[in-house]
Amino acid sequence: MTMKVVVGIDGSKYSEWALDWVGKIPFRSAPRVTAIHSVDLNSARVPALTYPSVSGYEPDIGEAIHLLESRAQQVELGTKKRMTELRLTGSVRVEQGPIAQALLKHAGNTAMIVVGSRGLDAIDRFMLGSVSTAVTLHATTPVLIVKEPPHTPRRILFATDGSASSGKALQFLLKRFTATADGKPLVILLVHVMPFLRYTAVKEAGEQLLAQEAAKLEKVGYRVRQFPRVGPAAEEIMKIVNLEQPDLIVTGAKGRSAVARFLQGSVSLKLVQQPACSVLVVR
Repeated sequence: MTMKVVVGIDGSKYSEWALDWVGKIPFRSAPRVTAIHSVDLNSARVPALTYPSVSGYEPDIGEAIHLLESRAQQVELGTKKRMTELRLTGSVRVEQGPIAQALLKHAGNTAMIVVGSRGLDAIDRFMLGSVSTAVTLHATTPVLIVKEPPHTPRRILFATDGSASSGKALQFLLKRFTATADGKPLVILLVHVMPFLRYTAVKEAGEQLLAQEAAKLEKVGYRVRQFPRVGPAAEEIMKIVNLEQPDLIVTGAKGRSAVARFLQGSVSLKLVQQPACSVLVVR
């Protein structure tokens, strides 16, 4: 089954990286890509943010809209050219309105979303909010947040907790990705963080979970290293990220319970907001 991918583009280096990442991800089959650029006309109606304060100067809203539309044409043409260079099949669309809404609409319940961690400039980020955070919170499909230049992910950190969403992330690795690149197995850094509970049964259950999931990953060709840890989940995962320097983090969208998310916050959202490598959040 062909993977459908929706990519947010705005002419920034981060959106260029996002598109290039699609060409580097080890999909089992070539994806079909829809690249989305959004013209938010509301941005032309807040001149105080866009133009310096000059006595007697009133910016022309029509001119601002024209600049946005001209930029959209440039982004569209540049993206089509880049998709051809990357040998990606699909289309480029220009929409109106906030980019996060456009990405969610086109992704629906089937397509993976790929978006840069930042937009074109500080004004865009102020007006639109954090697109990557908004998409991560509201998408019903996997979201890849790109934070660095494209490269083939050869070392993937997979954070598991045995939850349903974590199970979906595991299935994504098993069914959507190939387990090798250039004839060499990809390495999975399999991480499970347990709470501070002095119960032997908790430790045994955690070790059993790691062993079971490692076996599934190794069966399809991955090389797996296991990392059982104890403590706050996001903090412990980031310690391993800093130590092992993976190319990509993969995690489920939610933890085991609403109570845990209330006490600890969303682990996946914390990982998205960390200034580290790119993150794939699977639902």
